Amino acid sequence: MLTLPNLLTLSRIFAVPVLVALLWDSAWLGYICAFILYCIVGLTDYLDGYLARSQGTVSKLGIFLDPIADKIMVASVIVMLIFTRDIESWHVIAAIVILLREIIVSGLREFLAGLSVSVPVSQLAKWKTAIQMIALGALILAGAVRHGGWTDFAWVESVGLVSLWLAAGLTMITGWDYLRAGLKHMD
Repeated sequence: MLTLPNLLTLSRIFAVPVLVALLWDSAWLGYICAFILYCIVGLTDYLDGYLARSQGTVSKLGIFLDPIADKIMVASVIVMLIFTRDIESWHVIAAIVILLREIIVSGLREFLAGLSVSVPVSQLAKWKTAIQMIALGALILAGAVRHGGWTDFAWVESVGLVSLWLAAGLTMITGWDYLRAGLKHMD
């Protein structure tokens, strides 16, 4: 039950309060540490799935926890980046679209699981997740750039915001795909 892949997934969940605390500080060092932790957490997201498949240790616990760990981290980082005003103005809409999709798809998966219907993750949804992770990482790094006064790297924020909107667009497409598949099983 507590295989290395599952321990890596759990470590992502336990890392979230630390990530939030580092972003809460809003100092350049906090942002740098948050960015490093975020990158490590992102690496463990890839590594836990890879190890589980390659070692043949895919478990029901891992299948259950992996998407929850992802959603907890994404939601926490988005909330903190809005709180710290690293995501502000119209860009908050893109962030809210991502949060809404995560909630809706989670509810849909739970509903369909009760009907013993599995909804596989699409390739486009994997791309959405990758772009979303890049966006949030870039926005954390942009906070470090801004608070550190490194004006030569101001472009990092643009990368983060463009990626955020791209992820929001893919979020709407993949969310609709999942919803359409789920509607077939609803009365």
